[in-house]
Amino acid sequence: MARYKMVVDLDRCQGCRACMEACKVENNTPAGVFWMYVFRFEQGEFPDTSISFLPRPCQHCNNAPCVKVCPTGARYKREDGLVLTDFERCIGCRYCEVACPYGVNYFNWRKPDHAFDDYKMDFSDPDLVAFTGGVVPPYRNPDHDVKHGPEGRLTSGSGHFKGVMEKCTFCVHRVEKGLVPACVDTCPVGALRFGDAEDENSPISVFIREHESFQLLEELGTDPSVIYVGGAPPSTESREIERPMTRV
Repeated sequence: MARYKMVVDLDRCQGCRACMEACKVENNTPAGVFWMYVFRFEQGEFPDTSISFLPRPCQHCNNAPCVKVCPTGARYKREDGLVLTDFERCIGCRYCEVACPYGVNYFNWRKPDHAFDDYKMDFSDPDLVAFTGGVVPPYRNPDHDVKHGPEGRLTSGSGHFKGVMEKCTFCVHRVEKGLVPACVDTCPVGALRFGDAEDENSPISVFIREHESFQLLEELGTDPSVIYVGGAPPSTESREIERPMTRV
């Protein structure tokens, strides 16, 4: 059985946030919701300052607090390492949001037919057609209506129901097709890697062995499946210069 992990190379990340855009488009998340987020930190005092970047998807913890507190079994961990939400079981109690130390959970406040109102625009506008060639992007990926895993559970995409919890899925609908998550596929500098860490000879296993690495909040014992190489965890002297947008 494969055990998937993601590696984030902080020495390569340039903070372009293409991964955030790819995630949003691939998973149809509503305005203000970012399953992948790139934090920007500033260190030092003017004029001797430096900026660093920290991509943060769901950590897909092997000892996941969110799974432990879910009263319905909607949040669960698969044998391949993915931590997912069964939208048909979720009751929106938000216990997972409180339990998660990484802040990756989002509550869906809107009905599915209203989730994308903020994105709607006139694609017939001549100024827009000059760039799009008349192509109208879809607002929903049909792959998200397919149930995944041997259990056949509705776990991918966003906006299925109002009042449920959502988060990064490592693009389970792509992984089950043998593809990598959208953020990994889109990163222009190869800062994100994904693969089967159970296979000692897989590219990601070899890469992890050859580099010093760390996990976010290792002291909590959550044992994330996201491994960071290069750079360093944000220090107490780091100042976050941008915060995620939120919307209710």
